[in-house]
Amino acid sequence: LEKEADRIIRASGRTMDDGTAAFPPQVGIGYEAFWLRDYAYTLEGSISSYSNKELVDACRLFVDGIGEDGAGVDCVKFDGACVYKPGYGSMGENPVADGSQFTVSVAWHTYQETENIELLQEIIEHLIRTMNEVVRNPDSGLVHIRASDSWDRCPYGFTDTIRKQGDVLFCSLLYVQASRQLSDMLSALGRKAEAQRWRAEAEDVAASVRGVFWDSEVGLFRAATTVCREHDIWGSAFAVYLGVADRRQSRAVGGYFKKHYSDIVQKGQVRHLPGGVYWEKTACGRDTYQNGAYWATPTGWFVYALDLVDPALADQTVIDMVADFKKGGACEWIIGERRQLPQYLASASLPLAGIRAMLERRDGR
Repeated sequence: LEKEADRIIRASGRTMDDGTAAFPPQVGIGYEAFWLRDYAYTLEGSISSYSNKELVDACRLFVDGIGEDGAGVDCVKFDGACVYKPGYGSMGENPVADGSQFTVSVAWHTYQETENIELLQEIIEHLIRTMNEVVRNPDSGLVHIRASDSWDRCPYGFTDTIRKQGDVLFCSLLYVQASRQLSDMLSALGRKAEAQRWRAEAEDVAASVRGVFWDSEVGLFRAATTVCREHDIWGSAFAVYLGVADRRQSRAVGGYFKKHYSDIVQKGQVRHLPGGVYWEKTACGRDTYQNGAYWATPTGWFVYALDLVDPALADQTVIDMVADFKKGGACEWIIGERRQLPQYLASASLPLAGIRAMLERRDGR
C-alpha cells in the first residue's frame, strides 16, 4: 500500500502556470485543480513521497490562498485562481466549512517533515487568522452551517453534495485536530501561552462533540444537529481515531462496526452512513458517490476503531481493500461492480495513517 500510494502521488503530478508542483486528487484528467484536503490527506499517509521543496511550495500556495475574509480554499486552479466553494465555486453561498482546518493541517505536516522554522514564522499569523474565522456556534463552539432555505455553505468536502445544517460533526472534528496542530506550531515558536489556549480550545470543542452528537442508544455520532442528522460512519470512526470519543464511546463505535459490518463495508471500503440509510438532503442520487457508495478514504480510521473489539476483522478489512486495489485500482469509490476514478490519491494514502496508528497501539507505542 505504501508503494502504491507513492506511485500514484508521483504519477499525479502537474505543473501550475507559475511552476509550482501540484498534485490533484487523481492520476490523469478528472479533477483539474490542486485540491487542499486531498493533498492534506496524502501528507498524512505518505508525506515521504514529496521533496521538501514541493512541500514548502504547496504550503505557501495554500496559505497565500487564504481569503480576505479568512477563509481557506477548496482548491487552487492551475492558473493560480483560488476557489473557495466546491464545484469550482458553484456550490453554496459561502466558502466551504473545512478550508481553514485543512490549511492548518498542510502547514503542520509540512513543518513536521521539514522543520523549516523560517516558514513557520512566515505563516503562523495567517494560520491563526484563518482559524479565528471558522464559523461556529457561540453556544456550543461547534462548526456551524446556517439553517435556512438557501444553501449557506458546503460541509466537509467528502460530503460536499450533502446539505448539512446546524452544528456539524465532521468539520468540528477537523477543528479539534487543527487546533491541536496550531498549538504544536505555536509551541515550536516558543509562544507557550497561545499554544495552551489553542490546546484548551481543542479540548472544549471535543467535549461539545461528545455531548451534542453522541447517540448512546445506537453507538454512533450523528452528522449534524438540524438537517442531515443521520448517523455518521466516517465521522464516528474519525472521532475514535482522534481520541475525541471517550473510551466507552470508542468501544461502542467499534462494536457497531463489527455488528453491522456487512451493511457498511464492501471490499474493505466504507459507506458514509449505516446500511440502507441515505442522506436527508443531498444533490446526489442514491447508491452513488457520497450517498451510498463505498470509499477507501476512511478505512484507516474505520479499522482503528474496529480493532478495539475485533483485531482479526480489522486486519481482514485492510487485506480486502488492498486485494481490491490490486484487482481494479485504488478508486475514488465503488459499489457493486461499478468503479469510479481508479488511481485516486486519498484512497491509497490516507488509510496508511490509521493502519499505522492501529499497529502502533497494539505494540504499546
